[in-house]
Amino acid sequence: MRLFFRPILRFLSEADVLLLVLCLLSSIYGIILVASSTAALPPGNYVNVQIGAVVIGVALFVLLTYVDIDIIADKSGLLFVVSLFFISTLFIWGYGDEIGTRVAWLRFWGIGIQPAEVVKVPFIIIISSMLAAYKERKNLNTFVSIIKLGAVSAMVLGAILLASDDFGSALMYFFILLAMLFVGGVRLRWFLIGGAAFAAISPLIWYNVLDQKHRNRLMAPFFQELVDPTRQDVLWQPDMSVRAIASGGFYGQGLGNGTITQSVSLPSQHTDFIFSAAGEELGFIGCILIMLLLTAIIIRCVYVGIKSNNSLGMLVCIGFAAMFISQTIVNIGMCLGILPVIGVTLPFFSYGGSSIVTFFAAAGIVSGVKMRPKPLRFRTM
Repeated sequence: MRLFFRPILRFLSEADVLLLVLCLLSSIYGIILVASSTAALPPGNYVNVQIGAVVIGVALFVLLTYVDIDIIADKSGLLFVVSLFFISTLFIWGYGDEIGTRVAWLRFWGIGIQPAEVVKVPFIIIISSMLAAYKERKNLNTFVSIIKLGAVSAMVLGAILLASDDFGSALMYFFILLAMLFVGGVRLRWFLIGGAAFAAISPLIWYNVLDQKHRNRLMAPFFQELVDPTRQDVLWQPDMSVRAIASGGFYGQGLGNGTITQSVSLPSQHTDFIFSAAGEELGFIGCILIMLLLTAIIIRCVYVGIKSNNSLGMLVCIGFAAMFISQTIVNIGMCLGILPVIGVTLPFFSYGGSSIVTFFAAAGIVSGVKMRPKPLRFRTM
């Protein structure tokens, strides 16, 4: 009997149980919101799928807690190749969303997988491994190192855009990269050079790379009069979202009683706009609780990274914290109508098996960093 309980006791004493509890509380809250926001939708296994994803996510959290991040980082080259291959499968087997604007999912035996969501975890490990290695060799801020970091990132982002036209996911990768470069010690001059280069080519990107639907979405929160009159849906979505949140007031209309949510007038109310459904049915209190839970998860990731005494562990934790921060800010900003609607989910709350499993996997790796602190040094690749 002691042999049976020993690994459980070790996990409870050494793993980041607080982070697991925060993730579980957020997911349970999310399941409740998914159940309410899908009650009036056509019959589907929304709640069962979400519960199944949470169960898989928790199992992955436990498994990755016991895996040394150094071992994974040693295979960063293989991770890079596998990640590109995984995204590239969308060219063959990808299918679109309900609007038909993105070919971002793989579907096998009724199970949908979003490669761009899953690859965030290896992407963060790859960039962390490169930064830690360059830091150890004291050549992080050389031209060659910056070019290599840029090339690897550009290949991943380019693959996502070419394979799926998933502009929202590509932006999240970009925000994560910026945060990691800044924390990793890349000097300000490289950010200034990159910013100047981007400013120089931005007109070319705006008119020759982005199509009209992307331009409409980016302009909608700021320059509504410039939006293409034939694509007023980009204005309708945030407008309905803001109405739903405003109608909830302080305490909300009650779970399952939201006028806009239960009439299915809120777009993507169980995925991208689940925060709006929470605002209508649970009010300001419900929204604040969501933000408090996600803020606690982010702070915990940063805390573990700072306490890791290891460059690689710190960068990985900061990378995952940046993932949670960027998606939280952009998703809530979308729902409030102050940021473009680019199809970004709310961590642990939005419906979607790929995102739930990815977020738990990220949290599990953070837990693993907490379980095995390293000597105060930069890890040599």
